[in-house]
Amino acid sequence: MTHALDFTHDPAARSWLASANTGHTDFPLQNLPLTVFRPAGTQGSSRQFRGGVGIGDQVLDLAALAASGLLQGAAQKAAAAAAGTTLNGLCAQGSVAWVALRHALFRLLGDEAGASQQATLRPMLSPQAQAEHALPTRIGNYTDFYTSIHHARNTGRILRGDTGADPVMPNFRSMPIAYHGRASSVGVSGQAVRRPNGQRLPPGAAAPVFGPSERLDYELELGVLIGPGNALGEPIALAQAAPQVFGLVLLNDWSARDIQAWEMAPLGPFNAKNFATTVSPWVVTWAALAPYRQAWAPDAAAPPLLPYLDDAGVRTHGALDIQLEAWLQPAAGAAQRLSHTTFAHQSWSVLQMIAQHTVGGCNLQPGDLLGSGTISGPGPDEAGTMIEITHGGRRPLTLADGSTRAFLADGDTLVLRGWCERPGAARIGFGECRGTVVPAPA
Repeated sequence: MTHALDFTHDPAARSWLASANTGHTDFPLQNLPLTVFRPAGTQGSSRQFRGGVGIGDQVLDLAALAASGLLQGAAQKAAAAAAGTTLNGLCAQGSVAWVALRHALFRLLGDEAGASQQATLRPMLSPQAQAEHALPTRIGNYTDFYTSIHHARNTGRILRGDTGADPVMPNFRSMPIAYHGRASSVGVSGQAVRRPNGQRLPPGAAAPVFGPSERLDYELELGVLIGPGNALGEPIALAQAAPQVFGLVLLNDWSARDIQAWEMAPLGPFNAKNFATTVSPWVVTWAALAPYRQAWAPDAAAPPLLPYLDDAGVRTHGALDIQLEAWLQPAAGAAQRLSHTTFAHQSWSVLQMIAQHTVGGCNLQPGDLLGSGTISGPGPDEAGTMIEITHGGRRPLTLADGSTRAFLADGDTLVLRGWCERPGAARIGFGECRGTVVPAPA
């Protein structure tokens, strides 16, 4: 399992770009997240989207860097692969190429870079605030997992009643559970999310009705973008899963709870989930997250792990301490934080998700997306959904302006944020994942 630190994680390292050294930026020199963007003023022109790197409040154009002559060898090949309209080519190159590019970028953007290098790079920088983003990869397949025992327990008690018995299904503790989502409706931050129409069974009704969802929800998640992938019929062993992780993004798996409740049995989510999923535009690489890996342990009530889901490296370094927040911004009024939790609470790790996904021979492909499932913690302020926060709508949330929410209203903007920090390491962040609810079609 790859978890080594190197010179790119030095918390004392500084960039010649002042905005990368503020101490509160999401994108210091130690992060170097990847994106697909085009600079302001190029919409509708011949200039296409291209790969970029976040540094401070700027984004570095990888297409321009690949053409500059500043890179050589594996780093040059990696930059050239990232110069197109998606990062799939870079995903396919694998971890050796990713690390080579990270090392080269760190040296070029660090304060030890020469004056001539800095002068060459400055015209390649564009303000992030004015950039337009596209999805980081062309997502061929999207799978959403279910890995938080706290979310499973909370929602089980809400939907089935608090009988005193543990509502978590037995299989949850034996393997990461997932369903196949819809890749075509994954959008990038800033997405307008149209409230879905569908069938739902009102409380006490004998027959379903059709119309807009009245229980629209969000799910606070992380997304995992896959690297080289595997051949059909060849599982990825847990100990070999880390080189398959290209990087992580924030992910909001929008959910229509009333539609979901009616359609769920016997085959699981369908129209309640396939209308929109929003991801952040910045990919925080697996290498950048190395200082924030920590020990992982199975739930105390879990049976012994089957060997394909157990590995000494995962137990030592399998969990990730990523701080996460969800904020609600009404159409009028101040933004309000809904919850704050950490990814370290998850019952299953990113690497176990990959091993489980491929154990039967399923082939992952470069740029594929895995959702972590809702990230909820044990505390009352750590829930990752409205259904948990409002106890299924029975305890509406009162906003600062005096209005209430049982679920999301038209005009609401939901914002996810994430970051990592600990003593002895530089703080790095994920930017934000933003989506706004718009009315259902007539």
